[in-house]
Amino acid sequence: MKKVETGAARPETFPEQWPGQCEVFSHLEYACGIPSILYAVTTYKENGLGNVCCGAWASFPGDGGGFYALVPLPASTHTLANIRLTGEFCVNFLPVRHFDALMRTVRQNGMEDDEFTEGGFTPEPAHTVGAPRIAESFLTLECRAERIEALSDSGRMMLVKGRVLNAVSAPDHAQGVDKRYGPEGFVLNINEPRNLLAHHSDAPSALATLHVEREYQ
Repeated sequence: MKKVETGAARPETFPEQWPGQCEVFSHLEYACGIPSILYAVTTYKENGLGNVCCGAWASFPGDGGGFYALVPLPASTHTLANIRLTGEFCVNFLPVRHFDALMRTVRQNGMEDDEFTEGGFTPEPAHTVGAPRIAESFLTLECRAERIEALSDSGRMMLVKGRVLNAVSAPDHAQGVDKRYGPEGFVLNINEPRNLLAHHSDAPSALATLHVEREYQ
């Protein structure tokens, strides 16, 4: 069976579902349907109020020189402005039951909104940075920004390279193959996977949790 190919240029048969969709996100994201870990970046706004930014496009590589959070952020966000100002942020991971609360922080994210209050989250101080942590998170990475650069020539998305200074885990999520890999653990975001045979989106975005299939060494 011939495989379906989608190139770097958006085909005319690949319509946008909302105006500017393929300027905000690449059409290849919808074509590939690659799930990514959901998280919340937390900072303080310039006025001292808490800021919560839900995202799902980061990666977390590391080597002997350090462990890093590579976090894409739209150039216009308060979160990016806060990181530019302080150089500090936290990446928080929450179970799927907190998703609706995270969405409230997306809808109520003005400069005068305390987004911890809007989401019903509890702020707690980090140990190594000035940014707040979400107490309800089962894992939080405390980060210091080392580099901020444009993801592409469009300038719409910036990539923040944050060195992880401290990782904070809930005790019952700190025991190997445990609650991190089930309904109380990491959440995968699936962003409107496209039907490549019919050239339209016939599936909404979705959330998934992990199921351990086997262990190996």
